[in-house]
Amino acid sequence: MPNPPRISKQQAKRLSLIAFGLLLVAFALYSARFIERTSFEIDGQRYFALFDDAMISMQYARNLANGDGLVWNAGGQRVEGFSNPLWVLFMAFFHLFKMPNWQVSVALQISGAVFLLGNLFFVKKIAEELMDGYLAPLLAVFLTAFYFHLNNWALQGMEVGALVLLLSASVWLAFRNLRAKRFSVWPYALLTLGTLVRFDMVVPQIIMTAILAWKDLRHRRSHLAWGLGLLAASTIIQTLLRLWYYGEWLPNTYFLKVLGVPLWDRIERGLIVLGDFVWGSGWFLMVLPILLVLLWPNTPTILLFGLLISQVAYSVFVGGDAWEHKGGANRFIAIVMPLFFILFVETLDEIRQELVKLRRKRWTPIISHAALAGLVFASLFSFNVINENNPVDKWTLIKRPIFVPGTQRYVTLGLLLNKITDEHAKIAVVTAGNIIYFAEREGIDMLGKSDAVIARSLPHENGGSFDQVDEAFRPGHNKWDYEYSINQLMPDIVAQIWGSSREMAPYLDAGGYEYFNVDGFELYIRTVSVHVLWDEVNSRLQQPAE
Repeated sequence: MPNPPRISKQQAKRLSLIAFGLLLVAFALYSARFIERTSFEIDGQRYFALFDDAMISMQYARNLANGDGLVWNAGGQRVEGFSNPLWVLFMAFFHLFKMPNWQVSVALQISGAVFLLGNLFFVKKIAEELMDGYLAPLLAVFLTAFYFHLNNWALQGMEVGALVLLLSASVWLAFRNLRAKRFSVWPYALLTLGTLVRFDMVVPQIIMTAILAWKDLRHRRSHLAWGLGLLAASTIIQTLLRLWYYGEWLPNTYFLKVLGVPLWDRIERGLIVLGDFVWGSGWFLMVLPILLVLLWPNTPTILLFGLLISQVAYSVFVGGDAWEHKGGANRFIAIVMPLFFILFVETLDEIRQELVKLRRKRWTPIISHAALAGLVFASLFSFNVINENNPVDKWTLIKRPIFVPGTQRYVTLGLLLNKITDEHAKIAVVTAGNIIYFAEREGIDMLGKSDAVIARSLPHENGGSFDQVDEAFRPGHNKWDYEYSINQLMPDIVAQIWGSSREMAPYLDAGGYEYFNVDGFELYIRTVSVHVLWDEVNSRLQQPAE
């Protein structure tokens, strides 16, 4: 049997760099196509818009850039209806250029792609710290680059792209310091920056501090001092700024999602959605990295595993996110999925090496590497098919990304409301992002993310009838008060219904609202409103089919 072809280490390294470069190009092209597929035409104009929660942050950002402060409604009450302060400031920067609304959205989407590209660089560096050779690190990069659900959150405007970059960069710096047997403050500085983007990043900061202090005895005091010290400083600064500006110790979103919600209800839902996620991703693949910790433990592996498990535990503790029914990793778990992919590939590679030792043949290494690549490619399919009927259409972007059809409808409704009302109109909404942002009108948030009264009210037994009526708890979607939102705040138009129309009907009747089908949208308009352009409304009425 002829000897297998041999290449030098220098040639292998060059081929690896070429392959990594091709992966980056492929991801950049994929991201461009993804962003293009989130756009849509309305009345001959192409629009770009973000996931609806991101557009709530965009509303705050636009008002800040316009000099109206960090508020949802210009001139309105100060309520901290966002959980991502530094991301809101980042959004506000783009609004300073006075671009059209849709251009600001696409700028945020492009920035998300840039953050994800940077993350791929650090994923490769982390994987190279853990694995020998060039193939395995590239496979970890490949899984990360084409994990749809991480891309979906980041490329539709969420802060997930920035957070995953900060986490991966901090992990790589920590690994480099461990290898060099030195201490550096930079891993903690990056994670502290992450807590300013979204405070949830306290979880990985605490876990990294604890594990490094445990394993790096020589620098234990430095780890504890800087890790916990910077975290304390970030917490104190954010709390004092919030108290000064909003008059509250905690953000409004805390009261909305936690106040009045039993801990067990949160944990129960968190466990259920986690179970669905693990099962749907292929449970046998998801639990595989446990072998790595049991059979081949080392400090870097324990750190990755600790960060992964802590984020999963945090997701369970808060009850998960509100969108797990769409499939894939939620926003809390998505930021550690690159670390999971590194552990996953490392586990497969360790198993491969053990099998190679059992049968030492000339072609065994080549065959084993081919088998490793084949398993990773097959696993990518499993990781991405959750709740998807047409996964190939999703990956190739023949099918528009999730959330986009809803976003298009909300933008269309927002533009319609802008046309049929004057600038003093008040609009009551359920999905409070795109509609109010594009309507450019005062919004009444019936689910309370930007309303302190609703956020502090008692939760209802279920999360409404918008997507899943049988859920006992759905984060951010189980508090509302029709009497307050409709009969006290008196919106000119109730643009959406939450829960049952039968439940809302008495409040609409008491407020003098009538039903109108305007351009296909079911609106409840206050008949005595002077801020509704009635000629526009009448010209757009659609008569019920006979």
